Amino acid sequence: MSYIHENPDWPNLRWDNAKLLPLLADVRHRQGRLLGRMEGLGFRLRAEASLTTLTADVIKSSAIEGAVLDAEQVRSSIARRLGLDFGGKVQASRDVEGVVEMMLDATQKYAESLTAERLFSWHASLFPTGRSGMRRITVGAWRPANIGPMQVVSGPIGRERVHFEAPAADRLKREVSAFLKWFGAANGIDPVLKAGIAHFWFVTIHPFEDGNGRISRAIADMALARAEGMIERFYSMSTQIEAEKKQYYLNLERSQKGGVDITSWLEWFLGCLGRAVAGAENGLASVLRKAKTWEQINSQSPVNERQRKVINRLLDGFEGKLSTSKYAKLAQCSGDTALRDINILLDQGILVQVAGGGRNTSYRLVEPEDRHSQSSQD
Repeated sequence: MSYIHENPDWPNLRWDNAKLLPLLADVRHRQGRLLGRMEGLGFRLRAEASLTTLTADVIKSSAIEGAVLDAEQVRSSIARRLGLDFGGKVQASRDVEGVVEMMLDATQKYAESLTAERLFSWHASLFPTGRSGMRRITVGAWRPANIGPMQVVSGPIGRERVHFEAPAADRLKREVSAFLKWFGAANGIDPVLKAGIAHFWFVTIHPFEDGNGRISRAIADMALARAEGMIERFYSMSTQIEAEKKQYYLNLERSQKGGVDITSWLEWFLGCLGRAVAGAENGLASVLRKAKTWEQINSQSPVNERQRKVINRLLDGFEGKLSTSKYAKLAQCSGDTALRDINILLDQGILVQVAGGGRNTSYRLVEPEDRHSQSSQD
């Protein structure tokens, strides 16, 4: 069977709108509902939600290709580049910095034109040493002809199975040019659908020696950011793709063979995107918990800055138990002041004393579920 790029109609891709419109409408509805919920958060919580999502996106996009990145390094690098003060201060490696640089360029500057030079910059960011593992590769340029056919293979040496073979190197300049012209054109295609088409088209061209999958997913994220008209990210497509990696590669392989109708690929892509949006609340559970907690706290008497600082530390996953001495250290105040603050928070129902007492007296936050349970009993 021939590959799709060998078809006489390539790259005039086709799809069945009647089959895709219900899926597209569902994704758009889910996006709107999630973004509406995020709009209700304050700036800091929105920024934290976006930071959490971008961190997951960078980590999972690399994981799809078998690369493992340090989560703390990724989070710290993104936070520093976005000017956020709650992302940690871990020093990131050159590899991590490069992946982060590419992803942020795609999503934060989504409105800027996608050009060959920009793609070269992304590729150079992914491979700062000019190597993929132990192998030296051509960086910041299309793959050269002398490396031979670009194939996607699996299996042991001598018994490899070829899943796909990309266009020859001498075709790349015109292939990428056609893709970039289409991507930059106002062709009336819904940007969400365009994300799925762009992902498929670019990874089919496979213009680089390595990194094509990560760059194609960055292009898809760029199109999704354009669809929403915002730089903040609240769901991660790469996280969902990584969870469905087997189906991801299977659908790519099936659609890259034969005719130019890619309806089945787009059906899977939109379904995967819908599941990514639906699952976003699980990934942002800690941020949404903070929002709910602060909504309930702010509906009562206001807290002072010391109390606010300690409450945020508890919401961020404070290790151990909160005692008067620990409160004083966190809030940088005296023990007497710490005790007065704690007593106020106890009276307001924001803190509750943990079982036990004496010198081991400790406290924890009252969870939103605790309040709901108490209200039900009342």
